[in-house]
Amino acid sequence: MVGAFGGLLFGYDWVVIGGAKPFYEAYFGIGSSPSDQGLAMTVALIGCMFGALTVGWLADRMGRKKLLTISSIVFLLSALATGAVHTFNTFLIARFFGGVGIGLASGLSLLCISPKSLRLPSVAAWYRSTR
Repeated sequence: MVGAFGGLLFGYDWVVIGGAKPFYEAYFGIGSSPSDQGLAMTVALIGCMFGALTVGWLADRMGRKKLLTISSIVFLLSALATGAVHTFNTFLIARFFGGVGIGLASGLSLLCISPKSLRLPSVAAWYRSTR
């Protein structure tokens, strides 16, 4: 179930934004600006990258279960904020944090369902062991 919810969050965000694109373009008046349209679509991916790069470090410090709960809350709040904002810049910020939540959840859901013997150390632990 954990792995399925991680995949659901990841897929949900990418599919939902595609369906909402014509509406938020008209609302924010970015229909004639390809760079703003691209930024609106890409900012969540940047947040996802940030979340995925920090997931090992954060999981080591906070624990996997607690961080998975936090990432779900971050995703929920960003989804609500994305629908409630009135300016394009706050829309981008909400999308970024949604991406962070998805990046965390996509990495953590796989860590939570894998057997303990197959879990890899975080990048920081691997780096310390090579020194």
